[in-house]
Amino acid sequence: MLFIIKINFLNLQKRSNLKKVIDLLCTKGILLKSLDEIDLKILNTRKKIKIFSGVTEKKYFIVIFFIEQKSRFVVKNAKEIVELENRLEAVKNHIYKKKYIVLDSPLCSHAKDFLTKDNWKILE
Repeated sequence: MLFIIKINFLNLQKRSNLKKVIDLLCTKGILLKSLDEIDLKILNTRKKIKIFSGVTEKKYFIVIFFIEQKSRFVVKNAKEIVELENRLEAVKNHIYKKKYIVLDSPLCSHAKDFLTKDNWKILE
Protein backbone atom coordinates (compact mmCIF):
# COMPACT_ATOMS: atom_id res chain seq x y z
CA MET A 1 0.00 0.00 0.00
CA LEU A 2 2.86 2.38 0.73
CA PHE A 3 4.32 1.58 -2.69
CA ILE A 4 1.11 2.68 -4.45
CA ILE A 5 1.06 5.97 -2.54
CA LYS A 6 4.65 6.64 -3.55
CA ILE A 7 3.87 6.06 -7.25
CA ASN A 8 0.87 8.39 -7.08
CA PHE A 9 3.02 11.03 -5.38
CA LEU A 10 5.61 10.78 -8.19
CA ASN A 11 2.88 11.14 -10.81
CA LEU A 12 1.57 14.19 -8.96
CA GLN A 13 5.05 15.74 -8.98
CA LYS A 14 5.36 15.10 -12.71
CA ARG A 15 2.00 16.77 -13.34
CA SER A 16 2.97 19.82 -11.29
CA ASN A 17 6.19 20.15 -13.33
CA LEU A 18 4.18 20.02 -16.54
CA LYS A 19 1.75 22.59 -15.17
CA LYS A 20 4.62 24.98 -14.40
CA VAL A 21 5.95 24.52 -17.93
CA ILE A 22 2.55 25.11 -19.53
CA ASP A 23 1.91 28.20 -17.40
CA LEU A 24 5.29 29.67 -18.34
CA LEU A 25 4.77 29.00 -22.05
CA CYS A 26 1.26 30.47 -22.00
CA THR A 27 2.56 33.70 -20.45
CA LYS A 28 5.08 33.90 -23.31
CA GLY A 29 2.36 33.25 -25.91
CA ILE A 30 3.53 29.76 -26.94
CA LEU A 31 0.69 27.30 -27.52
CA LEU A 32 1.37 23.56 -27.78
CA LYS A 33 -0.55 20.56 -29.07
CA SER A 34 1.47 18.07 -27.03
CA LEU A 35 4.20 18.18 -24.39
CA ASP A 36 6.25 15.32 -22.92
CA GLU A 37 9.01 15.16 -20.34
CA ILE A 38 12.17 13.50 -21.63
CA ASP A 39 13.80 10.83 -19.48
CA LEU A 40 17.46 11.77 -19.01
CA LYS A 41 18.52 8.12 -19.03
CA ILE A 42 18.01 7.88 -22.79
CA LEU A 43 20.53 10.72 -23.20
CA ASN A 44 23.06 9.04 -20.88
CA THR A 45 23.35 12.04 -18.61
CA ARG A 46 23.10 12.60 -14.88
CA LYS A 47 22.60 16.35 -15.02
CA LYS A 48 19.95 17.84 -12.77
CA ILE A 49 17.84 19.44 -15.47
CA LYS A 50 14.37 18.94 -16.89
CA ILE A 51 13.85 18.54 -20.63
CA PHE A 52 10.47 18.83 -22.31
CA SER A 53 9.67 18.09 -25.94
CA GLY A 54 6.52 19.28 -27.65
CA VAL A 55 4.70 20.14 -30.85
CA THR A 56 3.29 23.61 -31.53
CA GLU A 57 0.01 24.37 -33.28
CA LYS A 58 1.95 24.95 -36.51
CA LYS A 59 3.41 21.43 -36.13
CA TYR A 60 6.94 22.57 -35.26
CA PHE A 61 8.93 20.49 -32.79
CA ILE A 62 10.18 22.45 -29.79
CA VAL A 63 12.46 21.57 -26.90
CA ILE A 64 12.57 23.29 -23.50
CA PHE A 65 15.44 22.93 -21.04
CA PHE A 66 14.83 23.90 -17.39
CA ILE A 67 18.07 24.50 -15.53
CA GLU A 68 18.21 25.26 -11.82
CA GLN A 69 21.66 25.95 -10.46
CA LYS A 70 23.17 28.38 -8.00
CA SER A 71 26.34 29.20 -9.92
CA ARG A 72 26.62 31.33 -13.05
CA PHE A 73 25.63 29.73 -16.36
CA VAL A 74 28.80 29.94 -18.49
CA VAL A 75 29.84 28.93 -22.02
CA LYS A 76 30.90 25.47 -20.82
CA ASN A 77 27.33 24.84 -19.63
CA ALA A 78 25.92 26.20 -22.89
CA LYS A 79 28.06 23.81 -24.93
CA GLU A 80 26.83 20.89 -22.79
CA ILE A 81 23.21 21.92 -23.40
CA VAL A 82 23.77 22.10 -27.16
CA GLU A 83 25.40 18.65 -27.04
CA LEU A 84 22.40 17.25 -25.12
CA GLU A 85 20.06 18.78 -27.68
CA ASN A 86 22.03 17.15 -30.51
CA ARG A 87 21.81 13.77 -28.75
CA LEU A 88 18.07 14.27 -28.25
CA GLU A 89 17.61 15.01 -31.96
CA ALA A 90 19.44 11.77 -32.79
CA VAL A 91 17.33 9.73 -30.36
CA LYS A 92 13.97 11.26 -31.34
CA ASN A 93 14.92 11.33 -35.05
CA HIS A 94 13.65 14.84 -35.77
CA ILE A 95 15.03 18.38 -35.73
CA TYR A 96 13.73 20.94 -33.26
CA LYS A 97 12.61 24.16 -34.94
CA LYS A 98 12.39 26.16 -31.70
CA LYS A 99 14.68 25.76 -28.72
CA TYR A 100 14.08 27.36 -25.33
CA ILE A 101 16.15 27.45 -22.18
CA VAL A 102 14.75 28.54 -18.82
CA LEU A 103 17.36 29.61 -16.27
CA ASP A 104 17.21 30.30 -12.56
CA SER A 105 20.84 31.41 -12.33
CA PRO A 106 22.78 34.42 -13.63
CA LEU A 107 23.77 34.16 -17.29
CA CYS A 108 27.23 34.95 -18.65
CA SER A 109 27.14 37.31 -21.66
CA HIS A 110 29.40 35.00 -23.68
CA ALA A 111 27.05 32.07 -23.03
CA LYS A 112 24.09 34.21 -24.08
CA ASP A 113 25.84 35.12 -27.36
CA PHE A 114 26.74 31.46 -27.96
CA LEU A 115 23.15 30.30 -27.45
CA THR A 116 21.51 33.07 -29.49
CA LYS A 117 23.82 32.31 -32.44
CA ASP A 118 22.54 28.71 -32.29
CA ASN A 119 18.87 29.96 -32.37
CA TRP A 120 18.12 29.37 -28.67
CA LYS A 121 15.64 31.63 -26.90
CA ILE A 122 16.45 32.34 -23.27
CA LEU A 123 13.59 32.74 -20.80
CA GLU A 124 14.48 34.01 -17.34
